[in-house]
Amino acid sequence: MKLSVLDQSPVSKNKTAVEALKETTELAKETEKLGYHRFWVSEHHSTKSLAGSSPEVLIAHLAANTSHMKIGSGGVLLPHYSSYKVAENFRMLESLNPGRIDLGLGRAPGGMPNVTRALADGNRRDIDRYPEQIDELTNYLNGRASSYHVHATPLGDTKPDIWLLGSSGGSARIAANKGLAFSFAHFINGNGGSSVVDKYMERFSPSEYNDTPKTNVAVFVVCGETEEEAEYLASSLDLAILLIEQGKSGTGFPSPDEALQYPYSVFDKARIRENRNRIIVGDPKQVRQQIEELGNMYQTNEVIVNTITYDFNARLKSYRLLAEEFGL
Repeated sequence: MKLSVLDQSPVSKNKTAVEALKETTELAKETEKLGYHRFWVSEHHSTKSLAGSSPEVLIAHLAANTSHMKIGSGGVLLPHYSSYKVAENFRMLESLNPGRIDLGLGRAPGGMPNVTRALADGNRRDIDRYPEQIDELTNYLNGRASSYHVHATPLGDTKPDIWLLGSSGGSARIAANKGLAFSFAHFINGNGGSSVVDKYMERFSPSEYNDTPKTNVAVFVVCGETEEEAEYLASSLDLAILLIEQGKSGTGFPSPDEALQYPYSVFDKARIRENRNRIIVGDPKQVRQQIEELGNMYQTNEVIVNTITYDFNARLKSYRLLAEEFGL
């Protein structure tokens, strides 16, 4: 089993985005030492709780502060951008870090509708062009000229690995048709993902990128020395997800003490129970068992761990306990 990291640069209450980005850098350094396979960073806009708005820039910084772990996007939201410019960004990153760069692509908006308008400078983006954009992007990354008779530079001997990210069947179908790797976001949608991956594998067509299907799955994980410690730490994430669903996420991630004192309604408690379908919580042995079960369910040998705790040291500790339990 390979373990990897997805980090969204979470901003805890009473902390700043600058501190959150420093924590992401420290986490990349430490998880590389611990033996994690890859480290992905996300793209979110106009939110005070997640600092990662520009994965390309953050990838360059993280790659310069690590030595061998794969670094990538989880992911770049392609419909907002020119395929040509995305290709040049990632050809540059790959040229600076040969063999180390992943280009994970998503088609989600990454924020509210006004974010989409702002990113497009007021113009309308056609999400239906997403499959066509992927074709344009792969041509550029492979050094082929486009209909505009231009190449994405710098040209080089290697190219970044491409992953399509999704929490439903749409991106999985595109990935299968184009022979690209697929990552399922179980931390976003905890129901039905294994059937999505099954269909991806059934429909997969070999390509210049992959001869056979290639998958991983990303999930929230909170690991403590004891189950009680893990539950205490995870209460913060429970409340944070609930507040995001209610459109109240603007103040940063709450502390466990705040979460335990929160006046939950019956509906709130039901939502937290439902959301636990996308979170693995427990002591090292419990977490390992659940991760292995998740890997088996998704027929993959790679699980991407997304750990968010109020305290950064608890986040580091969770990754360390997990690495030790799996013998990375």
